[in-house]
Amino acid sequence: MQTKILKIDNDHLDDGSAMREAAEALRAGELVAFPTETVYGLGADALRPEAARKIYAAKGRPSDNPLIIHICKFEQLGLIAREVPPEAKKLAEAFWPGPLTMIVWKNEKVPYETTGGMDTVAVRMPGHPAALKLIEQSGCLIAAPSANLSGRPSPTEAEHVAEDMDGRIPIILDGGPVGIGLESTIIDLTEKTPMILRPGYITQAMLREVLGTEVVTDPGIIAADSAKKPKAPGMKYRHYAPKADLALVEGEAGAVIEAINRLVREKQAEGLKVGVIATDETKSFYRADYVVTVGARSDEDAIAKHLYKILREFDEWKVDAIYSESFSTPRIGQAIMNRLMKAAGHQVINV
Repeated sequence: MQTKILKIDNDHLDDGSAMREAAEALRAGELVAFPTETVYGLGADALRPEAARKIYAAKGRPSDNPLIIHICKFEQLGLIAREVPPEAKKLAEAFWPGPLTMIVWKNEKVPYETTGGMDTVAVRMPGHPAALKLIEQSGCLIAAPSANLSGRPSPTEAEHVAEDMDGRIPIILDGGPVGIGLESTIIDLTEKTPMILRPGYITQAMLREVLGTEVVTDPGIIAADSAKKPKAPGMKYRHYAPKADLALVEGEAGAVIEAINRLVREKQAEGLKVGVIATDETKSFYRADYVVTVGARSDEDAIAKHLYKILREFDEWKVDAIYSESFSTPRIGQAIMNRLMKAAGHQVINV
């Protein structure tokens, strides 16, 4: 299969043929990669079982890992939900379009191929003009996980999609780099108490404020039980991972720098190529083959935006081992660390 990369102008989406071609492909049951405000998604018609199966095949994704359905109007939630809980309306008014996914009970229109065999369905309204236009123009509700091979770092640029999906899908819409760089927050509204299944840009405090009630975090965010079916994308499996072995080093700043430099020397003595993920404040203290900064520690948005790109760069440089500082920042630090812990396979060195 030949993959077309079609450039789009996010400010003039009605001017070109790229959006029309992508919309036609979706209506025909084909796959299209497209930008959202979080990461690039790999989309197909959510209500066609064979289209959902194509997503799993292209990604090499386990079939019990649910897909998120993307909508462009709140009313579309009622088309696929058994019922729309009042909490969903409150959250939609506050955060949609935007990086929040809600889990509700599905109705019979949603095939189990889309929900990974679950009776629940994950839904969001993306906050990106191209994504909203594609949903509207195609007339499809679009099931879309991240547009990468399963387990790889999520794509934040069209080039990243092409690295993983060239020859696997017919169309990639290139809308430039994404804005946030981390997947959406997922909140489960089917429980008695709303539960966060994946942390993201929309924080627990923000959700509590809007709902005026308790919001809990699923302990599976830290260590999912591999014997259970995942209720949300990414809960059960290693995700976001570079090809090299990645470990996180936690502790007091000076001790972390000393430990990482010692670990780097040990790996280099074995003839291995080593990378370090640092911040602007600490980059100059490290001695490794590649030292990359995610930005200033005070700039959480920059850390989130650059993380996946950096993990992919280490793949390009063919490093053998990576050590990363911990990023327990106050607002979205939990989301950043969730992704890093998944990428590292929960390898943490405390110093």
